[in-house]
Amino acid sequence: MPTTTTLRSVRDLVSAQDVSGLVAQLRDKSPEWLVDLLEELPAEDAAVAFRVLPKPLATTVFDQLDTAVQADLVATLGHTEVGDVFASLDPDDQVELMDELPARVAKQLLRSLEGAELQAAMTVLGYPSGSVGRRMSPEYMHARPTESARTVLERATRLAHMTETIYTIPVILADRVLTGVVSLRELLAAQPDQPVQELMSTAVQARASEDAEDAARRCIDHGVLALPVVDGEDRLVGLLTIDDAARIVRTAADEDIARAGAHEPLRRRYLLTPIRDITRSRIVWLLVLAVSAILTVNVLELFEATLEQRVALALFIPLLTGIGGNTGSQAATTVTRALATNEVDARDAPRVAFKEVRTGLLLGAILGTLGLAVASPFYGLDIGSVIGLTLLLFCPIAATVGGVMPLIAKAARVDPAVFSTPFISTFCDASGLLIYFSVASAILGL
Repeated sequence: MPTTTTLRSVRDLVSAQDVSGLVAQLRDKSPEWLVDLLEELPAEDAAVAFRVLPKPLATTVFDQLDTAVQADLVATLGHTEVGDVFASLDPDDQVELMDELPARVAKQLLRSLEGAELQAAMTVLGYPSGSVGRRMSPEYMHARPTESARTVLERATRLAHMTETIYTIPVILADRVLTGVVSLRELLAAQPDQPVQELMSTAVQARASEDAEDAARRCIDHGVLALPVVDGEDRLVGLLTIDDAARIVRTAADEDIARAGAHEPLRRRYLLTPIRDITRSRIVWLLVLAVSAILTVNVLELFEATLEQRVALALFIPLLTGIGGNTGSQAATTVTRALATNEVDARDAPRVAFKEVRTGLLLGAILGTLGLAVASPFYGLDIGSVIGLTLLLFCPIAATVGGVMPLIAKAARVDPAVFSTPFISTFCDASGLLIYFSVASAILGL
């Protein structure tokens, strides 16, 4: 991996427009080293460094770059300078890159393709964004059930450089209907004349219209090197390889972590991301949370007279809303994780709600007892009772809402992390205060 000194040296060479020095600096470096270098450099410097690479090496490096860095190179260099490199990508990688680019630039890149390359890219582009069909490779080799192991191995040798993988080979019928899969290892271990139908196994598969993250997790959970993708009539249309599945899951995890922290994920490394992009990733969530704050103020206004009579009640507002929000967020995080691993789905909402009600009651009982014990010696038994009872009532409500919201989001085809976080914050702040002041009014007679 390039050191800080190396990065500084490359940037100095770019600033000085010393092309010969830059070539000498990058000569004999491995593709992996160059990938790390380009991902650490600002877009303009990375573009200059990429331009001086020999074409075969540039093709290898570009293929391994993060999609956001690829998009920055295209935007900086122009589509004409990366057209040949773009054409060397697999169709699914081409489409993923085009999704990152402005429509005008994406169309220009698409025009650089022709023949079979264009047809393969158009096949992938024909599926909805976010579906596994959009992330599959339409270039695959296949086998027939009646073919011999020798025949399939000869085909694999011939097509190895033209397909994304030959380690998992789908077995199809005459009308392309998927009937199973056979691995390269099984073919190598078989007798040359042994038919494929004696070697194949049942295929773990996905529908082309299925969510890419769900299909990717199935691929990883089953430990298969490639997941066959079929259309509505079970005809094979492509393969999702294990490396693409891992990248999909990693990207989804990064998005969930970012959104759970109330911001959008950054496209590039933090230090290389412009301030305007960081601001854009955070401002929407801050506006949503501002709405929550306005609702909280409105609730406080309703109980202004109550606060005037017992000012001590105001001291515990941050404590109660904080506990309620954390309780809801904990439940939402747990259920979102269960959704991602297919432990639950939207149909399990009643069971999840019942489980979270009981969990919340137990949490509320523990925290309420602690609140009563801590507050009573300093503020009196009546204030302590208000705190304890509020926590007992509020925790099960917050936990239930936090647990059910991801399921509702999933049923509505919305990202649970996006939908749950602002809703839980808004709900817990407003409803927690309503419960708190209602309990206070009843116990204190205000």
